[in-house]
Amino acid sequence: MNLLKQVWSWFGSIAISFILVVFLGVFVFQSTKVMGHSMDPTLHDSQRVYVSKLSHTFNYEPKYEDIVIIDSRVDLKRTFKNDLLDSPLISLFTKGDDRHVWIKRVIGKPGDQLELKDDKMYRNGALLDEPYINEAMKANGNKKWTVPADHIFVMGDNRNNSMDSRVIGYIPLDHVLGKKLF
Repeated sequence: MNLLKQVWSWFGSIAISFILVVFLGVFVFQSTKVMGHSMDPTLHDSQRVYVSKLSHTFNYEPKYEDIVIIDSRVDLKRTFKNDLLDSPLISLFTKGDDRHVWIKRVIGKPGDQLELKDDKMYRNGALLDEPYINEAMKANGNKKWTVPADHIFVMGDNRNNSMDSRVIGYIPLDHVLGKKLF
């Protein structure tokens, strides 16, 4: 009987710890790994970064130049189930595929007029000062975008090697999963 009580006590402690870690990972804080070279030279392939999930939990709009974690499946309506399945701890058990989780930099916010002209980015008519980019952009022609309400426009720092809003479109604010802390 004593052994059964002890096993039950251990099981309860482990279950509470598991729930607490999942809660923290979904709503407060998590780590993630950079996959690919789209954020070079700022972030490198396989680098581990730590993310505040509070912006997602409380629907904060990110600031210009914030490095954010996004769900690149922009046509998917995100639900709480998506948040749970994207949790690193849950994905260990579900064999989740996290290739849809990207790390990018915020370039445009709702209402912004963005223009790619002569291989340079402009926001609302002003040339962006972007000391963090890997190398000068080599774009095929000039393009313009107007960021719709409740969306942002993101780009990788390695502009010539990045899948970002230029390809997948605007990112709904509920697809911003967190902001890089360090």
